[in-house]
Amino acid sequence: MTNLPFGEKTTRQLFREGMRDGTPIALAYLVVSFTLGITAHNAGLDAVQGFAVSFFNLASAGEYAAFTVIAADAPYWEMAAITLVANARYMLMSCVLSQKFSPATPFYHRLGIGFGVTDEIFGISISRQGFLQPAYNYGAMALAVPVWALGTSLGILAGDILHPSLLSALSVALYGMFIAIVIPPGKENRVVLGLVFISFALSFLASNMPLVSELSGSSRTIILTVLISGSAACFFPLAETIEGEHDHEA
Repeated sequence: MTNLPFGEKTTRQLFREGMRDGTPIALAYLVVSFTLGITAHNAGLDAVQGFAVSFFNLASAGEYAAFTVIAADAPYWEMAAITLVANARYMLMSCVLSQKFSPATPFYHRLGIGFGVTDEIFGISISRQGFLQPAYNYGAMALAVPVWALGTSLGILAGDILHPSLLSALSVALYGMFIAIVIPPGKENRVVLGLVFISFALSFLASNMPLVSELSGSSRTIILTVLISGSAACFFPLAETIEGEHDHEA
């Protein structure tokens, strides 16, 4: 191995480092995916189906949207569209992460790492110095991915056992997770906070407006997501910074 900031670490050592950093991620995934499993249970999925969906999707927002579409018995194109919109950020993360690999990294490794890109795995991967070695990501994925899928299955199985009132309470936990995601950046950025409240208001209006309210919930979500995010990008673009200039000044 050349051009590595990790010295002469072996593939096994890098894999273990990935597993070490992926352990807290996996534990958090177990809790979140369990509540997601409650939603999957309400949509009529069994434990095997839930495991497969979570294993191949790896996205709480995307899966929740898909389960909602399934529960509403909406057409397949709506499921494909809303999942694409909800998971579009992972394409950008994969493009950024690909720049962290050595040019000599084989395509099949890039493809394999792209499969396991989540917000948290992206975070621990992008923070490492120098070229990123595939073994590190595989180590993180080895725990995080199956535990995420297992949590969904456990949530579905719990749905067959627990009392309906308790299931209803657990279903609220998923909304709490989404609130926990948007509040921290909202506290740091007033634009984000304003867009959150605008999303609430427009969603309420869309569900009660003539014609628009006749659309399915997933269709309204797709339209509002594209409309609000597109408007925010036009009116509140992020300031660009040139890393090369900062490096030169340093």
